[in-house]
Amino acid sequence: MERIKTLEWTEDGLLLVDQRKLPTELNMILLTTLDEVYNAIKTLAVRGAPAIGVAGAYGVVIASSEAIKEGGDYWRALEVKLEYLKNCRPTAVNLVWAVNRMTKVISENRSLSPQEVNDLLLKEAKKIELEDKEMCKRIGENGERLIPDGASVLTHCNAGALATAGIGTALAPIYKAVEKGKKVRVYADETRPLLQGARITVWELMEAGVETTLICDNMSASLMSKGKIDLVIVGADRVARNGDVANKIGTYNLAVLSRYHMVPFYVACPLSTVDPNIASGDEIPIEERDPVEITECMGRRVAPYGSKVFNPAFDITPNRLVDVIITDKGVHTKPYEKSLPI
Repeated sequence: MERIKTLEWTEDGLLLVDQRKLPTELNMILLTTLDEVYNAIKTLAVRGAPAIGVAGAYGVVIASSEAIKEGGDYWRALEVKLEYLKNCRPTAVNLVWAVNRMTKVISENRSLSPQEVNDLLLKEAKKIELEDKEMCKRIGENGERLIPDGASVLTHCNAGALATAGIGTALAPIYKAVEKGKKVRVYADETRPLLQGARITVWELMEAGVETTLICDNMSASLMSKGKIDLVIVGADRVARNGDVANKIGTYNLAVLSRYHMVPFYVACPLSTVDPNIASGDEIPIEERDPVEITECMGRRVAPYGSKVFNPAFDITPNRLVDVIITDKGVHTKPYEKSLPI
């Protein structure tokens, strides 16, 4: 199965798929400044916690290069730039995780010249990208055995190759199951308000030759009640120590419906998405986004002007509704405080 490459480091800068244009246009954009990286993450040109982490790592390289060109106090300038980058999107932990990992390289090599540090940062960013690809592969291998032959799987938002540097998180077990010859049907919900399921997941799965059916967000209960969904697999933007999961808004709805209809509900994510500093979902910050994402759809007004809007990008699914968490380190069951190797 052919899968699109989400991002790639080049001599000119960070090249990535502009996911805002999918599915009608497959455009690549080149990011050469820290502001461009920040805006690409903020406006969802690149999205998905692992992909944001990798993009953030390369963003640190770009920030370092800028600090060198600016002259002056390289170390202070870089510190300010990295704090700016970390605050781009607050919910997904992978961005902060990646920037902190790159910061560790900086702090451990302050005796070197800025250019030498820059070279080490690029090496570390490439390592993070390679690790993400390997983590996705292992998530797929660990989760594949949970998908029976002939299964119908419901997904939410996009947690596939376009959300990572590899084959995805929630879609990785599906890809691995298909590679093993299993027949798998995927139901992808549209995922309002930005339609990542309709625009990105369906496009990605069709490109990979996986049987896929698009549904509206409010059709899941009906399908479950008719026995048409065998399991649900979603990704995660941050997981607390106790297994509470922050993911795209609407994930909690699916978890509640799955429990009522006795449909297994699985979360797939790299171990780096588990935040050891967060005890429960109550502590996870939830990003609220521009109201226009709801009042308009694909550039067309769909709500009255002056409408009051509440637009959280994520919700929290309590651990009691999560049957297993699939990571690159294995399949983890409750109690997650003991089974997650953090």
